[in-house]
Amino acid sequence: IMRFLILLISIFTFEAVNSEALILPMRDRAEVIDQIIDERIATVLPGIMRRTGIDMWVIISREYNEDPVLKTFLPSTWQTARRRTILLIHDPGDDQPLETLAVARYAVGNTFIKAWDKELHGDQWKRLAELIEERDPNKIGINYSDTFALADGVTHTEYDLFIKSLKEKYKNKVVSAKNLAVGWLETRSETEIMIYQQICRIAHEILASGLTDEVIQPGVTTTNDVAWWYRDRIRELKLTAWFHPSVSLQRASSPNMDAKASILARHDDNIIIPGDLLHVDFGITYLRLNTDTQQHAYVLKTGEDNIPEDLRIAMKHGNRLQDILTDEISVGRTGNEVLASALAKAKDEGITPSIYTHPIGFHGHGAGSTIGMWDQQGGVPGGGDYPIYPNTAYSIELYAETYVPSWSKPVRIKLEEDAMFDGEDVYYIDGRQKEIFLIPREAPLQ
Repeated sequence: IMRFLILLISIFTFEAVNSEALILPMRDRAEVIDQIIDERIATVLPGIMRRTGIDMWVIISREYNEDPVLKTFLPSTWQTARRRTILLIHDPGDDQPLETLAVARYAVGNTFIKAWDKELHGDQWKRLAELIEERDPNKIGINYSDTFALADGVTHTEYDLFIKSLKEKYKNKVVSAKNLAVGWLETRSETEIMIYQQICRIAHEILASGLTDEVIQPGVTTTNDVAWWYRDRIRELKLTAWFHPSVSLQRASSPNMDAKASILARHDDNIIIPGDLLHVDFGITYLRLNTDTQQHAYVLKTGEDNIPEDLRIAMKHGNRLQDILTDEISVGRTGNEVLASALAKAKDEGITPSIYTHPIGFHGHGAGSTIGMWDQQGGVPGGGDYPIYPNTAYSIELYAETYVPSWSKPVRIKLEEDAMFDGEDVYYIDGRQKEIFLIPREAPLQ
């Protein structure tokens, strides 16, 4: 425990001057990850199981074909399940600790105790059925869902073999664990909430370092050059990206694009020139948590020492749309309710909005309440009907479109910042962009 606390202290050293100083070596990362798994099982999972009314959760995977949920329970040194790995989680009630068993050849991490010995117990499915019968649960949750892909991890074969192994009495108790799976994936523990700040700080520092004249030489550097610079920099820091970064641009002389065309063009390779408004979409994975950030930079023209005022106003509209959206988030509201209310309020203020905000955590596009998609501004059936819960994180992703007189056309300010909802308030985990970056950071002396 003491070593774990020392590791956390090292993560929270705000005096560090660059992201590289904040990143732990692999062995230390493994220790943090394993401690967090144990913490989550002890402090997050019981409440989610009781909220959903499922007193037994069975998660089944075979090696290289893992349920996304099962992977979040695997210890740091496991890249995959081994052979067939079955996790059995039982809530005995009366506020007793959860019982966590591995019906597998091996124990799984520190928490899942080995409960099957092939030489002693015989068939694996038979042993699972025995363990279930001994505990006599009321509801047995299995990960299948037509709404949430991340909660649909049991394969057809594994489901059939599982049902076949059960007595008739227990077959009738099998239910979808989709709300339990989503709750587990979306809810952050106390430690995760703390470390997320530094993970987002690292991501912000990498993103900002790419939007400088050390990386970008106007007239020479292309948007894809910068995107690949990000990939290289992430690897240099011994991190991974959960998606390929995109660097795109808007400029006064370019034709207008609708939202679909803009998305399709985000990986076009364009030479960056003075007067361009650059947009970066970028995310990293560290300590099993993901970031997702979109920010802007403006390339100064000769003689300019600041961004044109009408582009600055457009940025303020983007920030205002963020505020409108986050003010609408509250416990129990669905993503569709939040979306409809936020869009209406933005339009009342004269903002042309598009909102496509998603949960984030173990996965970049995480499980939880979806607040719009770029092509579904009228609501998202299924994911948008799911309610919002406390201690959940969201990528506040959206754009505000503003007519820019100096360009004689509208400009989209496309922003994305990671935020935490604590049950009362939404706060940005490591702040948000309020001013567009300048390239170069300071104009040359006149």
